[in-house]
Amino acid sequence: MSIGEVLAHLRAEFPDTTISKLRFLEAEGLVDPQRTASGYRKYSWNDVARLRFVLTAQRDQYLPLRVIREQLDRMSDEPPVPARPTLVAVGTEKAADPSDTRIPREDVIERTGVSGELLDDLEQIGLVTAKPPGWYDGDAVIIVEAVVGLTRYGLETRHLRAFRAASDREVGLFTQLLAPLVRQSDPAARARAAETARELQALSQRLHAALVRAGLRGELGR
Repeated sequence: MSIGEVLAHLRAEFPDTTISKLRFLEAEGLVDPQRTASGYRKYSWNDVARLRFVLTAQRDQYLPLRVIREQLDRMSDEPPVPARPTLVAVGTEKAADPSDTRIPREDVIERTGVSGELLDDLEQIGLVTAKPPGWYDGDAVIIVEAVVGLTRYGLETRHLRAFRAASDREVGLFTQLLAPLVRQSDPAARARAAETARELQALSQRLHAALVRAGLRGELGR
């Protein structure tokens, strides 16, 4: 498969995956696709399985690449993986919630490729917050990954303040919608509030993506 075909296979389960992300994982030695005579990457189903393993471990367990690489190395002597396999990361329990995860600063830097200076800048403008004595939760890692991707296209730290302001306005709006449920002491109401919050987040993401997509389509004359 070409890198575009691999991306199409993975996007259904990992919608935030990009070609740049796949190239980065290759550069980190987590997958090693063959090359054609012209230099194009050609992936096998086993390569796709390794990528799915890596992306699952990052998404569900927030493991740094160093740990994921060690797990893959331990499996390297096992029999060949059959067609269309699914590997499951082991050795770490899945976090029930990103806020329950504690990731040290050095692992955040290793996993995301962020510089220490940029990470400090993100804290100063309030995009991420370190918990004493310097731990980050799962959402902070997701934010840093996204920022690193954006900066590769030329966005600067000052541009990111708009994202913070927009998210704060959205949080304020959703808080008003959730307030009637949150004020109730009934555990069932609390559960409904949590589920409603998840639905609002999903709908907001869909709306934002569609609006940006439509706006860019107009700018590109499509």
